[in-house]
Amino acid sequence: MKNGTLRKMELGSFLNTLERGVNGAVHRGQSARDIHGRDESFFDLAPPDAVFTPESVEDAAKAVALCAEAGVPVIPFGVGSGQEGGVIATHGGVSIDTSALNRILEVNTEDMECLVEAGVTRLQLEAELRSTGLFFPVDPGADASIGGMVATGASGTTAPLYGSMPENVLALEVVLANGSIIQTGSRARKSSSGYNLTQLFVASEGTLGLVTKIRLKLHPQPECRVALKANFDNVREAVSAVSMLRASGLPLARAELMNATLMRGIAMHSKEIFQDKHLLCLEFHADQNGVLALVEMAKDIVVEFGGAQIEAVSRAEDLSKIWHARHSASEAEKLLRPSAQVIVTDVCVPVSCLAEIIDMAEKKLEAASLLAPLCGHVGDGNFHYALLVNVDDKEELVRASEFKTWLAEMALKMGGVISGEHGIGLGKRHLMQAAHGPALCAMRAIKGALDPDGIFNPGKVFPHDS
Repeated sequence: MKNGTLRKMELGSFLNTLERGVNGAVHRGQSARDIHGRDESFFDLAPPDAVFTPESVEDAAKAVALCAEAGVPVIPFGVGSGQEGGVIATHGGVSIDTSALNRILEVNTEDMECLVEAGVTRLQLEAELRSTGLFFPVDPGADASIGGMVATGASGTTAPLYGSMPENVLALEVVLANGSIIQTGSRARKSSSGYNLTQLFVASEGTLGLVTKIRLKLHPQPECRVALKANFDNVREAVSAVSMLRASGLPLARAELMNATLMRGIAMHSKEIFQDKHLLCLEFHADQNGVLALVEMAKDIVVEFGGAQIEAVSRAEDLSKIWHARHSASEAEKLLRPSAQVIVTDVCVPVSCLAEIIDMAEKKLEAASLLAPLCGHVGDGNFHYALLVNVDDKEELVRASEFKTWLAEMALKMGGVISGEHGIGLGKRHLMQAAHGPALCAMRAIKGALDPDGIFNPGKVFPHDS
C-alpha cells in the first residue's frame, strides 16, 4: 500500500478516518482531484485519490500523521502554477491544498520581515505591504503561493539586485513525515548555530515535508525606479551590454531579454506595434540625486553595444506598461501557434557564457525545425525557451524533448545548472545524476532520514524511483 494508490475499499475506509480525525474539507470528486493532478506543464493528468484542505497547521499535521500511518502518499499543493510536473500525483495519495492557510501573521517594519502562511499568494502579500514602505521582491510572474515559491526555490525578474527565494527566506515552519512540526531559522539575519535546515527545505519540492509558515526578508521600496528599453539586432550584443552594466556597478534590478520571435507574439497579444528586433528591458533602483547620471551612463553602454530606439521612463504608468509586456509573455507566446502545447526550458549559466549558449541553442532549434520564443533573465544568466509543440506529433515531441535535454547538458558543461527556478519535478529527474554526481547519494540519504517511508511527493526529483 505504501507509495501507491490505495485499493478502492481501503481508500474509502482511510478517507473516512481522515474526515473524522481532522478539521477541513476532504474532496473525493473527480473535478477537484483533476485540478490537483496537473500543473502548467505538458505532463499527463495524474489525479490524487483525494484532496484535503486543512483549516489549520495542526490539522495539516494530523493529516500527514494519518497518511504516514497508512502509507498514503502526500503531495503538497499551492496553486498549481509549476512548470515541471512537481505536484502531479503519479502515485495517487492525498493532495494537501494549502490555499486556506492564507493569513499574513506579522509584518515587522522595523526589522523588515514578515511571517505568512503557505497559502498566501504573491499578489496578496504585495497588496498588504504597499502602505508600509516595504516590498517582497521575488516575482516569478504567476500569482504563485509563497509556499509553492519556497518549494521550487522560485526566482523572478528582480533577482539581480534582490536575490531569489533562497536569499529571502529567513525561517520556516514544516510538518515532517511523522506529523511533527518543526521550526527552522529565526528572525535574526544570521546564525552559526547548527545545520541550515531552512535552506534544506527551500527548493526541496515537497519531498521532505509540508511547509506551513514562512518568515520572509523584506526590502525598502526604492526611492526611484527607472526603466530603459532598447532594440538589438542580435542577442550577443544585448547580453554583452548587460554584462558591462553589471561590471560598471550600476544598481541593476531587472534585465530581461525577449527575442524577436517572442516580440511577435507580444505584438499580437497587446495589439501594439513592435519592431522585428530583440527587446532588452532594464530597470534601475536608485535615489533621486543620482538617477539622471545613472540613466545617461546606462544609455551610453547600451548604445556602445548596438542598442537602438532607446527609451527611458520613470512614471509609474510607463513602468507598468513596459513590465506588463514582459509578464504577458506566457500568454503571448501561445498566440504564435495556438494549437500547440508549451514545453518550457529553464537553465542557468554564468552570465559570461550566456551569449554563447543562446547562439548555440538558436542554431540547434533551427536545425530541429522547432518554434521557440525566448525570454531571458540576462542579469543572472537564467533563460527560458517556450517550445511550441504539437504533442500528438510524436516525432516533433521527441525533437523537443531532445532539445530540452541537450540544453540542460550544455548548461552543465558551461558550469551552470539544469534548473534556475522551476525545479526538477518529473521533467528533469533523468538529469539529476549528471548534475550532482556523488552528491545525489547525500540527497537520497537526507530524504531517507526525514521521510523513511517515502510518503512525501514520491516519484519527483530523484531519477528511477519506483
